Amino acid sequence: MTTELTENGLFAGGGGEAYGIPQELLLKYGNRHGLIAGATGTGKTVTLQILAEGFSAAGVPVFMADVKGDLAGLARAGSESHKLHEAFLKRSATIGFELSYRAFPTVFWDIFGEQGHPVRTTISEMGPLLLARLMDLSDAQEGVLNIAFRIADEEGLALLDLKDLQAMLVWIGQNAAEIGLRYGNVAPATIGAIQRQLLVLENQGGLKLFGEPALDLFDMMRTAPDGRGQINILAADKLMGSPRLYATFLLWLLSELFETLPEVGDPDRPKFVFFFDEAHLLFDDAPKALVDKVEQVARLIRSKGVGVYFVTQNPADIPDDVLGQLGNRVQHALRAFTAKDQQDLRRAAENYRPNPRFDTETAIKEVGTGEAVTSFLEAKGVPGMVERTLIRPPESRLGVISPEERAQVMAEGGLAGKYERSIDRESAFELLKARADAAAKEAAEAEERAAREKEEARDYKKGRRYDDASPWGRTEKPRRTTSSRSDSIAATFGKSLARHVGSSAGRALIRGVLGSLFKSR
Repeated sequence: MTTELTENGLFAGGGGEAYGIPQELLLKYGNRHGLIAGATGTGKTVTLQILAEGFSAAGVPVFMADVKGDLAGLARAGSESHKLHEAFLKRSATIGFELSYRAFPTVFWDIFGEQGHPVRTTISEMGPLLLARLMDLSDAQEGVLNIAFRIADEEGLALLDLKDLQAMLVWIGQNAAEIGLRYGNVAPATIGAIQRQLLVLENQGGLKLFGEPALDLFDMMRTAPDGRGQINILAADKLMGSPRLYATFLLWLLSELFETLPEVGDPDRPKFVFFFDEAHLLFDDAPKALVDKVEQVARLIRSKGVGVYFVTQNPADIPDDVLGQLGNRVQHALRAFTAKDQQDLRRAAENYRPNPRFDTETAIKEVGTGEAVTSFLEAKGVPGMVERTLIRPPESRLGVISPEERAQVMAEGGLAGKYERSIDRESAFELLKARADAAAKEAAEAEERAAREKEEARDYKKGRRYDDASPWGRTEKPRRTTSSRSDSIAATFGKSLARHVGSSAGRALIRGVLGSLFKSR
């Protein structure tokens, strides 16, 4: 009987005429990426769950986003009381699978810190390109954002959370004239537009995403004591309300894996496997620069031992340059109701190596729930012949778990308390605020000093107007004495007498004056 692991790979299901031929995903090609596609309700979630179980059993850590909340069942064993137990037993017997229920080592994560350990990154680690994508900035606005990152790096200002970036943009706006001479024009309207987008991001949960302690990627790459790989589940049901935040965060995580992990060439098994659910959100309205980055990461991260599996409804959601990198494929049913649906169906069928036993396009339309058209890489990385495959049942619980069970898993996972409490260390906001406070204090002191000097100058000028100080606080003008006044009268009389002497009027004046003098004596 076959288990989820074979000698060389993980067992995905049974194919062939009676579904008796094992269909395996070879572990040494697990880092060649993959695709899980199909319409809603065709069994993509079960396929995602059984592949995660297989990689974990092989000692490979796994990351996935839980969009609907039903992947959390990986943390608990399946049960014979489940409504699908009899159907699972029948399917297992058909494909030769030995079904035994068990749980898998699981760690829950949540950007909002509600259904898992908080997961954070910093503004600096996210970088201007992904932030511009996250905020849907124009080219001019992205240019200003790049200036902010460049200046912060040159000035030694750490950009950790949203308030750091907001403070940095304010500083750039206040110094726009000087900055423009070196980096180019920085318009106040552009700064304002970025600040508004930061406010939107803040309302979408950016305050929770950006900060410290930042996620240590190696906390996601652990193995359990029994050697099985840790399955990391990101709670994304609430996060899907902000689809751009969801897509950008997962792309950041991929980029961090690429930049952090060493080159390993072609390992016997992947070092890490990443499942990107609702992958179309990554590419919807994405600028070419972002699509190019995704293609670059998908092409190069393989050499780091990381496998990336995109999960979406239609292969047409994935750009051709990225789709060409996906070697392992599981295609569930596609519905062809419109002309575009029929065109997408034909394109999907053309991506598989034909099987002479059936028509691929017809098979993709006809496969039922739990069944898929599969193609896994074979020896030397050659695409396997397409096969109709009955997907094996999961060993873990199919469906949700209770809040109490989730709390127990979090408490026993070995990371309790590490990320729960946020840290706000000195960064750009605090440093720029200290600079502003110092500048304001210096300006106030200079103003006070100038006012004091002005007052002293006025007092000095006022003091020079007078000679001596009086008891009343002001100086008095010198008074004319009586003697000086008498001398003035005598001088005046003498001048008048000299003018009139010799005239009859003068003689009469002299006699009158002398007579008055003698009478007074």
